[in-house]
Amino acid sequence: LSWNEALLPTDFPPPRPKINDSEGHPSSSHQSSKGTSKWATSLENLLEDPEGVKRFREFLKKEFSEENVLFWLACEEFKKTQGKKQMQEKAKEIYTTFLSNKASSQVNVEGQSRLSETILETPHPLMFQKLQDQIFNLMKYDSYSRFLKSDIFLNHKKSEEQEENSPEAQTAAKRASRIYNT
Repeated sequence: LSWNEALLPTDFPPPRPKINDSEGHPSSSHQSSKGTSKWATSLENLLEDPEGVKRFREFLKKEFSEENVLFWLACEEFKKTQGKKQMQEKAKEIYTTFLSNKASSQVNVEGQSRLSETILETPHPLMFQKLQDQIFNLMKYDSYSRFLKSDIFLNHKKSEEQEENSPEAQTAAKRASRIYNT
């Protein structure tokens, strides 16, 4: 499935069983990839992780393009909105914040001028989809690759690796391994 196709909870594999060491702490030796290693596989994975979004926003802020991820996140939230009145309010907020000529955090998308305020009266969950796709592609093919080379990403990756290689983590993994293999 592509990133913009709706995923149902049943589309995800079941969670892995949690394996604990003798003190009841989660065993790091049996956890799936997380953090920076997962972020590096795709922008989609990065945007699914709150810590990844936080670090990506930090990076985009330095590049003066944080509005891109904020717009994308606002559109994702908008798709979940229930009720016509709430949708109208959120649609207007997205329009005035990101799309209007006077927007405080204007995103640079083709066709934004064709999206007039009149469409805000009859909102629907996918009304911003084409514009959201444009911003996603802009981030994916421009900002994301620079993020993976940035100090923000590399320093976070380094601190994750140091945590994983700490004596405490290795000792816990050995204890969990003994328990798991008995």
